[in-house]
Amino acid sequence: MDVTKNYIAIDLGASSGRLILGSVTDNKISLEELHRFENGPIENSDSLQWDFAKLTAEIEEGLKKAVKRAGKIESISVDSWGVDFGLLDSNGKLLENPYHYRDKRTDTMMDEVFSIVPKIQVYEITGIQFLQFNSIYQLMALKLQRPQLLEKTDKILFMADLVANHLCGEIFSEYTLASTSQLADMKKSVWSEELFEKLSLPLKIMPKIVQPGSVVGKLKKQIAEKIGSEQIPIVATGSHDTACAVASVPAANGNNWAYLSSGTWSLVGVEIPKPLINENTYKYQFTNEGGAYNTIRLLKNIMGLWLIQECRRNWNQQGEKLSFSTLAAMAEKSEPFEAVINPNDTRFLSPCDMPAVINDYLVEKGFDKTNDKGQLIRIIIESLAFYYRKVIDILEEITGNKIEVLHLVGGGIQNELLCQFTANSIGRKVVAGPVEATAMGNIMIQAITAGQIKNISEGRKIIGDSVDLKVYQPIEHEVWNKKYQQVKNIFDF
Repeated sequence: MDVTKNYIAIDLGASSGRLILGSVTDNKISLEELHRFENGPIENSDSLQWDFAKLTAEIEEGLKKAVKRAGKIESISVDSWGVDFGLLDSNGKLLENPYHYRDKRTDTMMDEVFSIVPKIQVYEITGIQFLQFNSIYQLMALKLQRPQLLEKTDKILFMADLVANHLCGEIFSEYTLASTSQLADMKKSVWSEELFEKLSLPLKIMPKIVQPGSVVGKLKKQIAEKIGSEQIPIVATGSHDTACAVASVPAANGNNWAYLSSGTWSLVGVEIPKPLINENTYKYQFTNEGGAYNTIRLLKNIMGLWLIQECRRNWNQQGEKLSFSTLAAMAEKSEPFEAVINPNDTRFLSPCDMPAVINDYLVEKGFDKTNDKGQLIRIIIESLAFYYRKVIDILEEITGNKIEVLHLVGGGIQNELLCQFTANSIGRKVVAGPVEATAMGNIMIQAITAGQIKNISEGRKIIGDSVDLKVYQPIEHEVWNKKYQQVKNIFDF
């Protein structure tokens, strides 16, 4: 008879947070969402920040529900987006709410850093794609704009680790989350003393790095009493949400597959055993982020469904309440290949009147404006599919491996039009699932730590057997390929 063990995944996204109960047997992982809450940024003067007190209050409320629902819980783990961090003083007190990665204080910080350390040298050390919100630029902004606050800082903790610290009181930096910062020497898996020294940043504020699957502490007694439980172990999974999502990919061993973690961001990449940092990865701006169990996620960050989310937010504010499924249906009925955008253009990064900004971009690039909502969404979806094609082609070039299958995971796979267009564009089989990739990976790693699952290979097979996978085969690939050849230069890297 299978023994069932229960685990809690605290899955924090940039727009919502969830507490998910994962029930694991010898051959199945079942998930149940117990608590969901909004987690958008709050405005403080002209800044964007995270409301940490609200965040932890919601988490504790969710933990109460989990204890009531499940009884005995083997462990708890937190995953979140990368790069953002909180500042702790010498007493372990949070000095202020953490800043949101879309805050504008980092707008000029890349130039500040590169004036001290050449861009290529930063990449040779970190192997990380240059994005203005990376932790290195956030920390530089703190040093230059608020040096007195930096002087009060004893440690910085990235978001999932900050929540774990609230739960158990321990100070640490989980490896996959630390790797997103552009502050680590990825070839050595430690903080880069060279970067900290050259940028005159205090290395002492960086916590010790721990590996995915580490038991980092136990639930604080006062929180355990509040939620009605014993002091449950806290595990650092792949605390970066994409690390968990990639861990959940139900792929067989081998190097003939790539993944696309689809949500607010699209992350397209491959799993490799060690960092790939060379002239080509620098040229094409690929990132080397830590993965679970001695792996590297060689990937490209792409502004994914954020573009559609922002369009929908603007239309909702204007009184037109359109669901994502309605927008996808409107797009499907619209004209193909009317225009194309580079979804990674920096003008799309911050909250804005996205339909207007996209239309301005279209005019600039020689296309016609469109007031047709379905047409605009179709342009976004087609452009994403074309961008994925370019990333896949470059991945094959820089790794020397032929990619035969693309695994799509995450909430974005519910947009079936995007899944099909992706298959059409790349000319390869696309396997979609699981939707709850991050939570699945989080729970799986906890079960490996508990000894219930042997390793990641067994875990991936169990996940594949636990969810419905949908296969998309390419349709009209030659038509898509012809159009791609015409527009691919728009996607500058």
